Amino acid sequence: MSKRLGLNIGGRRFDVDVEDGFAPFLEQQMRNDFNMEGNNDLKVLLQAYVRKNHNLFLQEQKIEEIAKKLEI
Repeated sequence: MSKRLGLNIGGRRFDVDVEDGFAPFLEQQMRNDFNMEGNNDLKVLLQAYVRKNHNLFLQEQKIEEIAKKLEI
């Protein structure tokens, strides 16, 4: 089963189909990053992209830190 989530960016509507288990998480993240009821300009999209990649960077650093501690 899948759920369709939509977002307006630059005056265009974009819809994505995601698995039901992932949909609530993605929907909340999209609500945190975007105006779900209106239009979002490209700057908002770029800011969200950079923010998410920064979070991934921090997670990767933490994983490497934990992995080094486990290498005894």
